Amino acid sequence: MIKKLGNYFFSGLFITLPIIVTLFLILFLIRNIGAPASQFVFIPLLEFFDKSMPSSGIGKIAIDFFSMLIVFAILTFLGAISQFIIGKMMISVSEKIINKIPFVGKVYKTVKQIVDTFSKQNKAVFQKAVLIEFPRNGVYSVGFLTSQTQGEMNGNSTEKMLNVFVPTTPNPTSGFLMAVPEKDVIILDMSVGDAMKLIISGGAVAPNEIKK
Repeated sequence: MIKKLGNYFFSGLFITLPIIVTLFLILFLIRNIGAPASQFVFIPLLEFFDKSMPSSGIGKIAIDFFSMLIVFAILTFLGAISQFIIGKMMISVSEKIINKIPFVGKVYKTVKQIVDTFSKQNKAVFQKAVLIEFPRNGVYSVGFLTSQTQGEMNGNSTEKMLNVFVPTTPNPTSGFLMAVPEKDVIILDMSVGDAMKLIISGGAVAPNEIKK
């Protein structure tokens, strides 16, 4: 009886977990994007016309939600105009002004380099899923091919070296960067997305089909 109840509990947990995570993400966006926007702009403006405007409860959440939508709309608009020549010129001028501000310019430049590295507009950071022998010979780890090794990283090796990032499980945001000889890198047929699912799940979620 206790075992059945335990199974029912975990079954219910696995069913509701995606919903809970989705709601948590929505509330996180509302609190961290919508709330600041409504706090500094929208609530004072609305209170100017209506003193009884709610500052807490469901009414406050509704205002934060619509504020978040407005922020998303503004970001989408900026992204749209950035595709045109005038928008690109405005962005370029703004960046030059920001870069000239002491300290702020360095912080902005660093953050921009990180964002540009992982931007979808650039070439994918993870090119292919691969297997390499790690942490010892005879034991293989799933990694991601990022680029060909160049400069000092190539050392004195006459072989072609590849940069491979091997993420940790279940947290793929940390891992190891290794320069591996090309002959020791096994290219997998699975996509980068399938390989990421495999890593995060600890091997429980594997691609449905693997080409021989």
